[in-house]
Amino acid sequence: MKKTNAHILVIDDQEDILFASKMVLKKHFDVIHTVSNPKNIFNLLSESHIDVVLLDMNYRIGFEDGREGIYFLKEIKRFSPETAVILMTAFGKIETAVEGLKSGAFDYILKPWDNEKLLAVVKSAVAQSRKESKKKTASFEQENFFIGDSENIRKSFALADKVAKTDANVLILGENGTGKFVMAQYIHQNSNRKDFPFVHVDLGSLNDNIFESELFGYAKGAFTDAKTDTPGRFEAAQGGTIFLDEIGNVPLQLQSKLLQVIQNKSVTRLGESKARPLDVRIITATNADLKSEISRKEFREDLYYRINTMEITLPPLRERKKDILPLAHFLLQKMNEKYDRTDVTFEPEALSQMQNHAWHGNIREMQNRIERAVILCEKDISVSDLDLELITRTTPNDDLQLSGVEKAMIEKVLRKNNFNVSKSADELGLSRAALYRRIEKYNIES
Repeated sequence: MKKTNAHILVIDDQEDILFASKMVLKKHFDVIHTVSNPKNIFNLLSESHIDVVLLDMNYRIGFEDGREGIYFLKEIKRFSPETAVILMTAFGKIETAVEGLKSGAFDYILKPWDNEKLLAVVKSAVAQSRKESKKKTASFEQENFFIGDSENIRKSFALADKVAKTDANVLILGENGTGKFVMAQYIHQNSNRKDFPFVHVDLGSLNDNIFESELFGYAKGAFTDAKTDTPGRFEAAQGGTIFLDEIGNVPLQLQSKLLQVIQNKSVTRLGESKARPLDVRIITATNADLKSEISRKEFREDLYYRINTMEITLPPLRERKKDILPLAHFLLQKMNEKYDRTDVTFEPEALSQMQNHAWHGNIREMQNRIERAVILCEKDISVSDLDLELITRTTPNDDLQLSGVEKAMIEKVLRKNNFNVSKSADELGLSRAALYRRIEKYNIES
């Protein structure tokens, strides 16, 4: 008989109940957890996804009113809304169980139970849990935002909330993979421009020769292949937001043209002399230290102040340790939906490894690893599915050590992929341009 891929948690202070329920359920479901102290529920819920909880309603001698069960039911639903809760109660206490149904319980079962009845209720609860998980995943897909509970990321999003309602230009700073694109989307979706276009431009991937035609557009005949009048990215964002990613990669000789467009709030297509007015909100992002580039005369100071009416910094994932596992579950739900694998969850060892991984590629690296694992795994995601290596965490002052670790990791991944830069960049959670810069920085040769 094939088991259902589900995690079931049984909570009761009587060891014989825990033993009996496990004997019945383990023949039909993959993982059965048993807990005698209800205070341990939330450790389990944070470590792995639980589909169904069978919850006893009384835990202290002399207290038989079921109030503890109602309390823990509400806490479970608050902590993990998609988890289905089945109340276990003795005959004669049905009124309290009915109150539990009103508080969010899926069903109740009387002790002692009939095994067939128990299995039927748990199977129905698993189906309900999956349905709720799908709804939650769809909601995540619609919102597409994971904020987290770490203080530093909360401050960044609080600042974004304030600036979103204005038309101020925003500069988003942060390492590669920290979520600068998501932050730009968040600002746009919470602005008065949300019903107009959001246009993303990766400046790091634009060749100098097509920079102007891509951003500003061109007239028919402006150059050899200009066969029709074509608007640029700025015009495509009319009324909405243009997000200029990797702003630090714009060559100095082209920065003056970008500055002119921002200052004048108009754009002139190549091959034309007529300026076209723009109503566009500008958000830029970079992982570069623009102030250092200004001091080296590699970035225009006047452009810096034009794009930097408001500055928002996104912390690296290693400084958001509290958010690592919730983020992993968030990304897993998105990938489960994408690949129709709603039954996949993490093995405890995989969660432990993710919590301790250095995540030099930040959120992008995590997303890449989880997507790969969802595609490859047979059942739940294991340590080998994630293919992570534990790397000793470094402090911000350990620059030399961190550089050495980064160089060694890049060399290893490049060799593994036969120096295929695209594959290596994906695995490292970097853009191709960022990987090329590091190859040059560390003088890595094939």
